Amino acid sequence: MPASAPVQNPTAHVVQSFLKHQYEICVYAKDMPYALQANIIDLNVETGLLVIEVECHGESFNSYVRDGKVSFDIETLNPLDGSVKNSALTRDIHSVSNIPTKAVKVDSSTYRLECQLPSSVFLLEQRGAVRIPFILGMRAKVSVEVYLDGLIVAGSLRNISVGGCLVDVAIEDTVPITVGQQLPGVTIEFPNGASFFSEGVIRHMRPFGNHGYAALGIEYVNLEPHQTEELFYIVNEAEREAAYRSGSNDRVVGHSPLFIPGAVEKAAIQREEKEQKKRLRQSPMQRGVLELAHQLQYSLMYIKSRDHFPEKVIYDCADAILYLLRQDRKALLYALAFLHNEPDWVRQAVRVAVQMADILLIRDPHSIHVREAVVGALLHTMGKPLLVSEELPTLKANMSPRHKEILKQHVVTLRSKLLSLGWKPSATCEDIMLHANELLDGTGYPFNLKGSQISDNVLVVSIIKAVSKLMYGRNGVRPLTPLNAYRLVSEAPQCYDKATLVEYIQCYGLYPIGSLAKFSGGFLAWIIDIDGKGMPIKVNVVKNLAFMDTNIDSVLEQGDFSQIGRLEGVVDPNDYGVIFHKV
Repeated sequence: MPASAPVQNPTAHVVQSFLKHQYEICVYAKDMPYALQANIIDLNVETGLLVIEVECHGESFNSYVRDGKVSFDIETLNPLDGSVKNSALTRDIHSVSNIPTKAVKVDSSTYRLECQLPSSVFLLEQRGAVRIPFILGMRAKVSVEVYLDGLIVAGSLRNISVGGCLVDVAIEDTVPITVGQQLPGVTIEFPNGASFFSEGVIRHMRPFGNHGYAALGIEYVNLEPHQTEELFYIVNEAEREAAYRSGSNDRVVGHSPLFIPGAVEKAAIQREEKEQKKRLRQSPMQRGVLELAHQLQYSLMYIKSRDHFPEKVIYDCADAILYLLRQDRKALLYALAFLHNEPDWVRQAVRVAVQMADILLIRDPHSIHVREAVVGALLHTMGKPLLVSEELPTLKANMSPRHKEILKQHVVTLRSKLLSLGWKPSATCEDIMLHANELLDGTGYPFNLKGSQISDNVLVVSIIKAVSKLMYGRNGVRPLTPLNAYRLVSEAPQCYDKATLVEYIQCYGLYPIGSLAKFSGGFLAWIIDIDGKGMPIKVNVVKNLAFMDTNIDSVLEQGDFSQIGRLEGVVDPNDYGVIFHKV
């Protein structure tokens, strides 16, 4: 930005930069487990008056607008930094907190908020320090050391002061993190290669934006004199960069050296540009399924960090599954494939809940118990991340026998946690939540139920879980093809109900929707649709094995399959470098 008169309201200028792209804005509150989606109605860049509308049912609106003040996140997946050549096509987000607002009720569930944006992008903290937001494409990478010489979580810096910083991390990476936790190390790396290190403490944590991320408020602790000196330099340079980008100080005429990309950063930017283009091609159904996964992880955050059970969020997830199934069953089954990068416990929860609801609705479209069964399936695996500790530092690594024994406590752990929060599930929900791991011969856990002690709903869930575990390998065990997975389950009639297995196979076939198929012409394709006999009739071709470094995105109907050859079978995406990107 060339030198000119200072922008009259720099915060409004920052918000306006988001409006030039496809953006999302949500109103959040510290104590609420979900944000309210909002729309911007008007923005006066000169005065800083922002008008937004939100929908909120019930009495919870007062929790979002307290003492005449409101907070919101505004987010885009497009670059905001037009001043640096080759800026990365990556996610940008800006938070504005505790700003004066006047709320006007438009109708029974719609509110119009007239917000006065602050005249400075810099905020004064309670301790007197100035907090510098990373705006308009400012970037720095953060590595958070969760355990000493152990787990490290990667994130992005969103603001900084001499007292601490706000770090943006993937929601699945917050599982081992709690408020008040001591951090052995926090390392910030700037685009030019400069870095800063200190110990830290987690002071607060909340959902951040709309795409599966969380904000960690970190306080620096045990600073040595030289670290304090480095920190003051970094904060001053960040303030200079933010002033330059926002146009709030006409005396600042160039970028801070910290934010001029070096060779390593430029290479990373080019990789991000390629990956982001793939992310933006996701269908609404795929984004909906990912949102379900994110909401489950946000719920876990509130259960662990705030001792609050977000009942409404969980039931909203169940209702969304039932709605999506009735809207477009096959599109939902296909979208489940795109949970590939989500944590195992989340992927399992959503997949099992969807398939169980699917089978139960096929049996009885008017059943009044399906919703509660879905809630039970969504909650069943949530006890696993509750067990994460220094003794079980992660759920991602291959499990040792000792870790597997610890993990078997997940059902009992979940039940104890929910009881401590004062939440009592319905009988149907509790049956699925507690008994999904039980087997007919009594070798299941945690209660060793057998035979007639196991309900019909649990018989369905046990088949879904068994097939899912075999087809989506974990703990170092390779995934099986659907046929081989069915064969192994069939060979254990003492554990699984054979009639339910047959029902499952009839429902999903030997080439399930969402599987990756290999064709004789050397092509890989996702199966989008199958016919009544379970054979693919519509696929999305994504790779030609003759050109491994090139990706394809071409949908073919059955009549055009001759272009890619005959169907050879279902394969593992990991064997062929077929990857999924996190938005």
